[in-house]
Amino acid sequence: MHNNRDEIIYVGKAISLKNRVRQYFQSSRNKTAKIEQMVSHIAWFEYILTDSELEALVLECNLIKEHRPRYNTMLKDDKTYPYIKATVGEEFPRLLFSRDMKKDGKSRYFGPYTSAGAVKDTLDLIHKLYRIRTCNRNLPRDTGKERPCLNYHIKQCDAPCQGYISREDYLKSFGQALDFLNGRYAPLIKSLEEKMNQASEDMEFERAIEYRELLNSVKQVAQKQKITSSGREDRDIIAMARDEQDAVVQVFFIREGKLIGRDHFHLQAATAENDGEILDSFIKQFYAGTPFIPRELWLQVPVMDEEVISRWLTERRGQKVKIVVPKKGEKERLVELAARNAVLVLSQDKERIKKEELRTIGAMNQVGGLIGLDGVRRIEAFDISNTSGVESVGSMVVYEDGRPKRSDYRKFKIRTVKGPDDYASMREVLTRRFSHGLREVREHRESGEDLSAGSFTRFPDLIMMDGGRGQVNIALEVLNSLGLSIPVCGMVKDDFHRTRGLYYNNVEVPIDRHSEGFRLITRIQDEAHRFAIEYHRSLRGKGQVKSVLDDIPGIGPARRKALMREFKDIEAIRAAEVEDLAKVPQMNERAARQVYEFFRKPAVGSEAPDSDPTTSEIARNT
Repeated sequence: MHNNRDEIIYVGKAISLKNRVRQYFQSSRNKTAKIEQMVSHIAWFEYILTDSELEALVLECNLIKEHRPRYNTMLKDDKTYPYIKATVGEEFPRLLFSRDMKKDGKSRYFGPYTSAGAVKDTLDLIHKLYRIRTCNRNLPRDTGKERPCLNYHIKQCDAPCQGYISREDYLKSFGQALDFLNGRYAPLIKSLEEKMNQASEDMEFERAIEYRELLNSVKQVAQKQKITSSGREDRDIIAMARDEQDAVVQVFFIREGKLIGRDHFHLQAATAENDGEILDSFIKQFYAGTPFIPRELWLQVPVMDEEVISRWLTERRGQKVKIVVPKKGEKERLVELAARNAVLVLSQDKERIKKEELRTIGAMNQVGGLIGLDGVRRIEAFDISNTSGVESVGSMVVYEDGRPKRSDYRKFKIRTVKGPDDYASMREVLTRRFSHGLREVREHRESGEDLSAGSFTRFPDLIMMDGGRGQVNIALEVLNSLGLSIPVCGMVKDDFHRTRGLYYNNVEVPIDRHSEGFRLITRIQDEAHRFAIEYHRSLRGKGQVKSVLDDIPGIGPARRKALMREFKDIEAIRAAEVEDLAKVPQMNERAARQVYEFFRKPAVGSEAPDSDPTTSEIARNT
């Protein structure tokens, strides 16, 4: 479903599209307020035919993930989970931190884990216990080519890169490390206890303390692995809690019968009418983005597309995936436990979520309300920065739904304006931004490409200028010349350079300084200013890496470097004779005479050319 701005606002699928679409427009059907709101925004429909329900499900997942439609039940979190990657295909395999899981047959994966910190702690412990290498050297090809690294000297690697351990012994240690990751802690705990006691009896107390610390670390890791079932299956237990607008889904991750962690996910339950639809949307979005698919899913309630989802997950895993809704016994108790956790998270986070929405979407609505605009979702703000007209730059920052969208920020180096003319500079920036956008829109439409693929194709609902009437009028002139109609307002400051109001339609609109809308305007103004200043400073810094020698005709970078290498500083070059200058590599007599005469030519105002006290310092730095 598209709105009148050609935005995709909803993606759905059905065996009979006619029946599915018709139900949204039946007056006799009880519709939620949000569905009615969605229907009021539909401008046109686009549909794609597929050969099967499974293909439709995959396409639906991809389109929702790509376009994030406003009225779909959306997974707010976009998390990736870490794994421990065992490179079993190598001669001397390693254990690595990884967020990707590739089925290449050369690696084995443990996880996913819910905490990156826990993964790194576990890897540190394994390296202390089993001395597995961490380097990326190609062994045995690179054996003996370089010295052993620090890990060898601190006894966290046996240096297979030097041949100090045979491949058989190394693989034995590596196998023990894999046993540890599989949860077989008892042999290791027993071995560490024996070594600690033996070291104590031999009065090697420092070694005994080391073994004791390792033993405590292993016990801590072992304690975290709570057995949740007698079987050794991989499964996810999924339950949820919801209120009028939002939902929280709780997932317990069970790997080989052990609860390795849990996590919760916030969803905006927009058009979903029941819990099954919410879980249905969650499963599609979550498992479309995670590389690991468990063998079983235990759900709180049945989902609408259970059979199709099961086939889809089976295809992704490469093995049968079962979806179960437990009704009694231990399974039901675990699902209830997940549901109670979801209720707790929802109640705790409800106030925080409300504050965040008031600060972002609520603030955008307040700003729109101040100037009489509805549906303000995207704001672009512009600013100019220069030092007395030198290195003038412009900045464009973008806020969507009250949050900065940094991927859409743009910076402009002023090309056509000389001197400190902010109005002319702003005219150039706005002309370049919207001309580029119109050109991209035209090219994408001609080629049939998606408009979202362009960097400038998305136009704002509101433009904010860092200034008052003058800057606003410049923006309106540019937009009129390009045939665009976009509201423009100015962010007006008081005598203390603080935001005091908005200039819109030739009127200054006062703002409540304690409102979230005012805070958002201040953030946008500060961000536009910061982005412009940072770019200006970077250019100014590059410009200052400059020598007075650059002002001499015929002296380029190569000759400048050669002179500084020979004479060390500008004063020595100034004092040198033509003959001395001509002897420098890269120089000739003509260039030497130009340097000699440059330093002896009186400057305007009777001061020497480098009388600026910073010149020598800059030259020396160069």
